[in-house]
Amino acid sequence: MTQDEMKKMVAHAALEYVEAGAIIGVGTGSTANHFIDALAGIKHKIDGTVASSEATAERLKGHGIAVFELNEVSDIPVYVDGADETNKYLHLIKGGGGALTREKIIAAASNKFVCVADGSKLVDVLGAFPLPVEVIPMARSYVAREIVNMGGQPEWRENFITDNGNQILDVRNLEILDPVKMEAQLNNIVGVVTNGLFSIRPADVLLLGTEEGVKTIT
Repeated sequence: MTQDEMKKMVAHAALEYVEAGAIIGVGTGSTANHFIDALAGIKHKIDGTVASSEATAERLKGHGIAVFELNEVSDIPVYVDGADETNKYLHLIKGGGGALTREKIIAAASNKFVCVADGSKLVDVLGAFPLPVEVIPMARSYVAREIVNMGGQPEWRENFITDNGNQILDVRNLEILDPVKMEAQLNNIVGVVTNGLFSIRPADVLLLGTEEGVKTIT
C-alpha cells in the first residue's frame, strides 16, 4: 500500500466523526485534501465548513461546499487535519504547508481535533521534521537569533508568505523531549506569531494509516 493510499484510507475513516447539521473545521495539506474530496460525498449532511487556509477554502468551494469565516461560527464539533509528525501522546508538528497559525486557531476553537496521518508520521521523539515558526517579517532575524540560543538551526523559508502576510522559519536540530514546554517557550519570543507544535492543545484522536488498516489512537 502506498503512502497516498494510506492517506486516502484515513481521510475516509475521518468521515465517521462528521456530525450531521454541523460546521466542520478542515485543515490543509495532502491528507486534508483527501478528506475534502471524501467530504464532498456527504456535503448535503453538513451545514458548511471553516477552512484553515485559502487553498483549502478554494478546494472546498470547488466541491460546492459552503465555507464560513471563523468569526461567523460559534460551534465547531470537529476539526480534521493532518500532521507532519506525531508522537503517541498526540502531540504534533504541523506547518509544512505554512498554514500553522490558522490551523492552530481552528483546532483551539473546535470541540474535537481528529488528526489523520499515514504511519510514517508516528515518531518516538518530535523534531526530525523541521519545526515551522511563523514570524512577523521585521522580527525574523531577531527570532532566528533567539532560536539559535535555544540550540535550534532556523532557516528562512524564502519566497513564501503565509495567508496572514508573515514569514516562516523552519527549525532543525531540535530533539523535542518536552513539546508543551518548547511550544510555550517559542511562543514567548517577541515577534513569533505561533509555532508548529500542537501540544498545549494536542489532537484528541489520531487515525493512523497502516498496512493493516486504520489504527485509532486516543
